[in-house]
Amino acid sequence: MRRMGFILGIKPDGIEEYRRLHAAVWPDVLAKIADCNIRNYTIFLRQPENLLFSYFEYHGTDFAADSAKMAADPKTQEWWAINMPLQLPLTTRGEGEWWAGMDEIFHVD
Repeated sequence: MRRMGFILGIKPDGIEEYRRLHAAVWPDVLAKIADCNIRNYTIFLRQPENLLFSYFEYHGTDFAADSAKMAADPKTQEWWAINMPLQLPLTTRGEGEWWAGMDEIFHVD
């Protein structure tokens, strides 16, 4: 299992819509997340900075392949098309990233 963290901005006028959408994530999207070996997925909001922090545990063996499988899913594409206009990716994100990846520097159970 690999713990993963990502960060992303959110437009101030999109916060309430983002909350509403994530209070009732589509079942097909949730199923695809599980199908791509992602567990314990959580998104946090930090205000007033308007930052989203996502955390999940990856239980697969090929994150790139599972990410590609998720990105190819039509229902996930539809979900992203609704959510992405509400988001503000960091200018410092890596090439090809929307959510900026973070390095794990400490963990304790």
